[in-house]
Amino acid sequence: MFTPSSHKETDLDRLHQQIEQTRLAVLVTHGAQGLQASHLPLLLDRSQGSNGTLYGHFARANKQWQELANGAEALVVFAGPDAYVSAGYYPSKVDDPRTVPTWNYVTVHAWGKAEVYHDAEHLLAIVQRLSDHHEQRQSKPWSVDEAPADYMAGMLKAIVGFALPIERLQGTRKLSQNRSAIDIEGVRNGLANSTDPLDNQLAALMGQP
Repeated sequence: MFTPSSHKETDLDRLHQQIEQTRLAVLVTHGAQGLQASHLPLLLDRSQGSNGTLYGHFARANKQWQELANGAEALVVFAGPDAYVSAGYYPSKVDDPRTVPTWNYVTVHAWGKAEVYHDAEHLLAIVQRLSDHHEQRQSKPWSVDEAPADYMAGMLKAIVGFALPIERLQGTRKLSQNRSAIDIEGVRNGLANSTDPLDNQLAALMGQP
């Protein structure tokens, strides 16, 4: 991922925050089947490894898991808010019209090789942790224990789990850092006043130190 030095994010806590805030990641591999990509909800365990470990599962019918089992490196993309930045947001345009629109965004890329799981014990643990994590937002959280044991046993046979220790992380926070303070404020105000929720999210990030 091309990232100018002014837009690089190297703070591990911020990188982890973006991973945790991304509800659906994109896992990419290249192997015997060519380029493959799957959209997956993943869970980050910050305590496992120097950069954390990602946990998730594939449908067994999705043959991409075979690439991981064969030792292929995976690239996982965690895309954050993004927004179109109109040249009209720049107050400096009044005095110098030499400006063009651009796009601001936040994203994190993670690389690593995964361990693949087929046994029911590991699969149940992954499913339980993922569901518990997302169910905490519900007024009446659902638990894996509520499903009949024989039904869950059948469902687990239909998936393949994995743990992916993160070997390398790269983050980009393109938030108009290359512009003057007055232009940054102009972009932030323009996005904050937008009716698009993603624009508003990006504006809020621009207001953070």
